[in-house]
Amino acid sequence: MNANEGSISSGPIRVLLVDDDPEIGRALSRLLKHEGFEPDYFEECVPAVEAARTGKYSVILSDIAMPGMDGIELMRQVRRFDFDIPIILLTGEPTIDSAKKAIELGAYRYFTKPLDNQELASAVKNASFMHKMAKIKRSSAEAMGKSQDAPADMVGLMVAYDAAVATLWMAYQPIVNAGDGTVFAYEALMRSESKSLPHPGAILSAAEELGMLDDLGRRIRLLAPVPFMEMGNEALLFLNLHPRDLSDPQLLESGTILAGFADRVVLEITERASLEKIPDAHATIAALRSRRFRIAVDDLGSGYAGLNSFALLEPEIVKLDMAIVRDVDTNITKQKLMRSMVDLCRDMGIKVVAEGVETRTERDRCVELGCDLLQGYHIARPGIAFPTVNW
Repeated sequence: MNANEGSISSGPIRVLLVDDDPEIGRALSRLLKHEGFEPDYFEECVPAVEAARTGKYSVILSDIAMPGMDGIELMRQVRRFDFDIPIILLTGEPTIDSAKKAIELGAYRYFTKPLDNQELASAVKNASFMHKMAKIKRSSAEAMGKSQDAPADMVGLMVAYDAAVATLWMAYQPIVNAGDGTVFAYEALMRSESKSLPHPGAILSAAEELGMLDDLGRRIRLLAPVPFMEMGNEALLFLNLHPRDLSDPQLLESGTILAGFADRVVLEITERASLEKIPDAHATIAALRSRRFRIAVDDLGSGYAGLNSFALLEPEIVKLDMAIVRDVDTNITKQKLMRSMVDLCRDMGIKVVAEGVETRTERDRCVELGCDLLQGYHIARPGIAFPTVNW
């Protein structure tokens, strides 16, 4: 069957073909033309990558082992500007490692030479259908105002993660004293200029999938204290930790910027993973306290995980789950729940932060119910160091 019979594409399927062996390249070109495709052949990856930037191809067909830039690096380069185009990799020296790497990095298919012509032609055709479908889904999402810049494979994810980390910056949101609105601390919140990983959750998920949580945590801990040091701000710094950070030996090193700032740092433990799975978590918390760090637990009242962390961490500060704060000015049940938590924490010598305060009446009710500290959009939105408080 000719490649374009029954195709969802309105024109010929254009294939970008890369192989450093001219004889193989010409043979593959003849095969693709015979099957109804329209190939453009390149002996080197660098000009092939530039050709791919034109966006006129539906599939890339590339050898793996080539001098200079190889097929894997070609994938990395292409994923910097195109998340959708399927890439089929070829090799004359198949190994378990090369096959595993091709799969892990998101190659659409992996073929060994000599090739089965019909199987290769079928794979190219199916890949072109997938490309067309990806473009239709992206166009549909954009028409509905939804972002569809997420990478489609491991190479794309690595490229997107690198770009996000390269443009990483910290926003700061004030945490104020409930009595008079004076600043008690600022929470550092991760931000990035990346369109592919457009919010902190996406960056964290990418880091987790790529095994880069230590890398991301270290980057954040390096950036967060800088404005306090440069501007002489005397407030405390609230800094979120992923539970995995507790296993990073660098967290306890004495020579880091954060360590020199420890007596003004509140380490806020999130509930993205179970602390019971972190080896020696209790010992690590004790070691952090011995270095003058303070501990806060986020989302108290959000369920079993929050209460479990409360018991394990013995925090100096807790943040009430935003679901409790929302509409607390009108919801009697939430008022009783907040009062109970505040009273319990006061008996234990723990300060309470009402996080997510979005209206004046929520603010006033949280103050009446005994919260020590307030945070939320009504107080100030996160911004560059340091936002002005609205009281």
